[in-house]
Amino acid sequence: MAVHRGSCHCNAVQFEVEADIVSGAQCDCSLCRRKNAVMLRIPKENFRLLKGEDALSLYQWNTHVAKHYFCKNCGIYTHHQPRTRADMIGVNLGCLDGIDAGKLPVERVEGSKLSGGR
Repeated sequence: MAVHRGSCHCNAVQFEVEADIVSGAQCDCSLCRRKNAVMLRIPKENFRLLKGEDALSLYQWNTHVAKHYFCKNCGIYTHHQPRTRADMIGVNLGCLDGIDAGKLPVERVEGSKLSGGR
């Protein structure tokens, strides 16, 4: 597996992921529709926050199980912990250096059909 570096827009939050990136995912819940990010789902142990834990802001809504992280300086969504898979991390592919999420096949995830997914 390849190691990819990523960051928010202002570089206050920096991380790396270990993954072979061949596709992405987009959720249709009310939050994900609004942020319109293409995500990469990886095992939690394949995500490493390198810098900026103090620059992260946590957003939780509805059931307060999922944890969505944004840079509090530039506002960019970097990653989240899904409520249905505590062992996984969703990473914003748009934050990864050298990756064009628009050129990848994208799986549609029906988060709106989960209890409370709106």
